[in-house]
Amino acid sequence: MKKRLKEDEFVSILTHMLNFAKKRMRELLFAAAGIVFIFLVIFILNIIKSQAIKKESRLLADILEISTQLKDSPDKVAELEALAGNGKFSRIAYLKLASYWIEQGDSEKAKSFLEKIQNNRKDITYYQGQDMLAQIYIREKEYDKAIEIYRSIEEADQKEYALDAVLFHLAEAYEGKGELDTALELYKRVQTDYSQTYFGFDASQKVTELEEKK
Repeated sequence: MKKRLKEDEFVSILTHMLNFAKKRMRELLFAAAGIVFIFLVIFILNIIKSQAIKKESRLLADILEISTQLKDSPDKVAELEALAGNGKFSRIAYLKLASYWIEQGDSEKAKSFLEKIQNNRKDITYYQGQDMLAQIYIREKEYDKAIEIYRSIEEADQKEYALDAVLFHLAEAYEGKGELDTALELYKRVQTDYSQTYFGFDASQKVTELEEKK
């Protein structure tokens, strides 16, 4: 009797489930189709992302390869210019072009490429470009422009670019401007906070030099 009751109960539950499924079949099919669509979209997006990464990697490889050839093949400059742009890696071409023109002694052309690196993506490429631009200003004795750039980087509280280099070059700008007290203060800061780095060592030498002048 108990077995019969359990069988009847199972049949009743199964019947209810089938009836529910029949009534909700359309909704269930739509839900299933929705899930399949979501997985399909994710799959397609992953393929697109993978292809974009491969394309960017090839672009970066091309930029680096061409930039190593510039010294012996100046005609490659046009190829590098064609690869330059505002993409994640294409902006690196601007840095390479600027470096090339600095080596050729043409600061104006170098600045023209560095100024094309937009500030909408403040990553290491952006800060490298800003640092290079400020160093050009120091060489041209336009110290206030260099100081403005370095102070802006310092105040940005960013994690992309080493602050020891920024502070050291900022001190150089103040030193060039004749504000030796401010320069000495910055050199000491680099000496203390970044004692184990290349700029920390150079800052120690600068501290000794400036203190001897005082």
